[in-house]
Amino acid sequence: MEAFTRAMARIPLEDNFNDVINKAQRGWQISDADLAKRAEVSPEDLAAVKSGQPIDAVIRRVARHLKLSPDALEVLTYKRWYPQLPDFPKGFAAFNTAWDDMTVNSYLIWDPRTRTAAAFDTGATCQAMLDLISTEGLTLRYIFLTHTHPDHIADLPRLAAETQAEVWASELEPAPHPGARTFKENAHFHVGAIAIKTLYTFGHSPGMTTYFVTGLSWPIAFVGDSVFASSMGGSATHFADQFRNNREKIFTLPRDTVLACGHGPLTTLAQEKQHNPFYAR
Repeated sequence: MEAFTRAMARIPLEDNFNDVINKAQRGWQISDADLAKRAEVSPEDLAAVKSGQPIDAVIRRVARHLKLSPDALEVLTYKRWYPQLPDFPKGFAAFNTAWDDMTVNSYLIWDPRTRTAAAFDTGATCQAMLDLISTEGLTLRYIFLTHTHPDHIADLPRLAAETQAEVWASELEPAPHPGARTFKENAHFHVGAIAIKTLYTFGHSPGMTTYFVTGLSWPIAFVGDSVFASSMGGSATHFADQFRNNREKIFTLPRDTVLACGHGPLTTLAQEKQHNPFYAR
């Protein structure tokens, strides 16, 4: 399992500072002209920042009008922070697989005593996950989907077929898989001594679900594309829902909760409260 943890440590942050600006501007539906006027910056300087040019004064002015933390956005601009990764001695593995020009994460947890396991998404390929299941002598009982975007469930048919695990997803976004089951919010599952609770954090997709898990070395939330280290999932139409659900359901979890994101590195809630431009204050 150590190999998987080290691989995650090398994953770059999902979004750069201009990605965050563009995502927030699109989400709050503020035009370039309106944003430049509100922030009292020139259209030319705004365009330069949005294309990735670091102009400090413009970045800080724009941040305030996009409900972003200027300090956290400046730290992201100059890449002064990367999340410190928590240690899971047993019962947890993370997988990062290539999908087109990006990478996507999937995860596996298991109870060391009963050897029963649960997967969260499949990524582009589940081969490494299947290898670990075999090596550790695990029985995969559940496949939980954070959402059904293609990069997150690309290898679902194979993982389900080879393990005979139950496939579960939100009733708001059922899995496109024969025999898949759906749950309501606040559903509870158990894998040995490990407890799993479903939280609806929709916005980026209609049924985006966060799975809050206790019973491992640290509490951990499998958040899909709800939150990334230093960023969050975008939406051109339901961004306000995503923003609110993140704040009310993820950012109210215990501060030592690990966030297992759909893209980018692992992080923790405590670190995101300080470094995520959308939520740092």
